[in-house]
Amino acid sequence: MSASPLTLAIFCKVVDNYGDIGICWRLARQLQREHGVAVTLWVDDLASFRRICPEVDIDAATQQVQGVAVHHWRGQDDDYTPADVADIVIEFFAVDIPPRYAEAMAARTPRPVWLNLEGLTAEEWVEGCHRLPSMHPRLKLTKHFFFPGFTNQTGGLLREAGLASEREAFLGQPQQVRAFLHGLGLPDAEIDAYKVSLFCYPHAPVAELFAAWQGGGERLTCLVPEGVAAGAVEAFLGGPGRAGAVATRGNLTVRVLPFVPQPDYDRLLWACDLNFVRGEDSWVRAQWAGKPFVWHIYPQDENLHHKKLRAFLGRYAPDIDSLQSVMLQWNGAAAHPASWSELWSALQGDKERIETRSRVWQARMLENGDLATNLLAFAASLR
Repeated sequence: MSASPLTLAIFCKVVDNYGDIGICWRLARQLQREHGVAVTLWVDDLASFRRICPEVDIDAATQQVQGVAVHHWRGQDDDYTPADVADIVIEFFAVDIPPRYAEAMAARTPRPVWLNLEGLTAEEWVEGCHRLPSMHPRLKLTKHFFFPGFTNQTGGLLREAGLASEREAFLGQPQQVRAFLHGLGLPDAEIDAYKVSLFCYPHAPVAELFAAWQGGGERLTCLVPEGVAAGAVEAFLGGPGRAGAVATRGNLTVRVLPFVPQPDYDRLLWACDLNFVRGEDSWVRAQWAGKPFVWHIYPQDENLHHKKLRAFLGRYAPDIDSLQSVMLQWNGAAAHPASWSELWSALQGDKERIETRSRVWQARMLENGDLATNLLAFAASLR
């Protein structure tokens, strides 16, 4: 008789619409597919989940999706028994698991490994906090903090085992790339232009960037998911920003795309020349895409996110002023306003350096292993 598979529960509350569930869903699928773990994903917002995974039934209390048990996390008041508790319990980004689930964890024999999977940051203090324990104030339980990161003193980045080979196979067949973009509605003229994907928060200076592209010296196709930068997109289109809407002004064409499943979003990143990404999930995927990217960081009170942005730039591009200037301006972190036409021109002038940096960075991140494998290894050391 074969041993029962390792069980693992992930508790996810959706704060950043798609980033939180995007990370948790990728992690859940990888643990199930590559490591044979029986994963239960508790998530409070099934509607956001369905935008990136159309198979999700938003009315189901429990369901199986691609081998993962998905439970609608409706609140903190449900009852649980020790039999309901997984071998490994993960809180994503310091969510509070239901109190009775914690009590069931304490009553379980053996007690589960309890991890707080934190958000990604390039700040140096992370290395000192990675794997630190924290005692429960009332129950006989110990939680450990697990930090993704950019060095071998952290948990690394989420990355599926076959991601690099899948990307290389896709990009190695130009006709496959064209067929993919045709499937999104792009005609040949838009495919042949310089292609930019745009995923940002509402406060990004999109209108100013559009104006620079519109009056720029090369044809540019901007691909925007439906609902993103809605005000600037609809002003440019002169009408509703529904999926399929498109308009051309000067050298800029803006096309609105439907939200696509995660594998297709990866292909979109691979197919574009430059990717504007936001939050954590798309930011990490842009790094694995090996293409130049501009990151829009999730805003925090008192501009704490500006410190995190600068910490990343200090690791990723300390010597590429044009890329630093664009990211700082994009995030409202620059000391002084600047012309987007000039910023864009400088960025394009450094295009080859930035492309090289993307590839070098990717190789460096590969040396740290992948987050799912590192997480399971740490959990095994605690059991």
